[in-house]
Amino acid sequence: MTTATTAVAVAGLRAEIAACTVCAAHLAAGPRPVVRFSATARLVIVGQAPGARVHASGVPWDDASGERLREWTGLDPATFHDAAKVALIPMGFCYPGTGASGDLPPRSECAPLWHDRVLALLPADRLTLLVGGYAQEHYLPATKRMTLTERVRDGRAHGPAFIPLPHPSWRSGGWMKRSPWFETDILPPLRAAVRASLELR
Repeated sequence: MTTATTAVAVAGLRAEIAACTVCAAHLAAGPRPVVRFSATARLVIVGQAPGARVHASGVPWDDASGERLREWTGLDPATFHDAAKVALIPMGFCYPGTGASGDLPPRSECAPLWHDRVLALLPADRLTLLVGGYAQEHYLPATKRMTLTERVRDGRAHGPAFIPLPHPSWRSGGWMKRSPWFETDILPPLRAAVRASLELR
């Protein structure tokens, strides 16, 4: 595709996603797809699903989890939210609502419906951060029998294109205390890989 053709394709796909109502009957808060991408984004962050705050603002990772994820990656808010550099693609694009123990799982319809189409428009030499178990089981199916801790600790075995991370919710604080190797062994190479993907020197 030419640059102009790609720009048209990106704009068209964004419009399609924004108008999606496939899961409307299952969303108590109604559909509001929250996703950002462009044809030049060399860093992809695949998360879980928007929470209530993100549903209200329409801004991906606009919550405490986002602050923690930015700290892990070493990205400032301006870079993190620059769609020309970073694609923010959840497994479920809309807020799924709450259940007995917190937010419901991301809707299963989104990834098969949209992910391949979005990724086809992104650079081939991209780095993808897989944040949480849902993203990891989808993109690293061979690891389904592994625990999230095992996937994260063995992150380099998944190749240079993928880095698995825990979900940066408030629960991750306790996980990090039990896993001190995450801060010493995982975060430094993660930040280096993120800088390299964005050509930040």
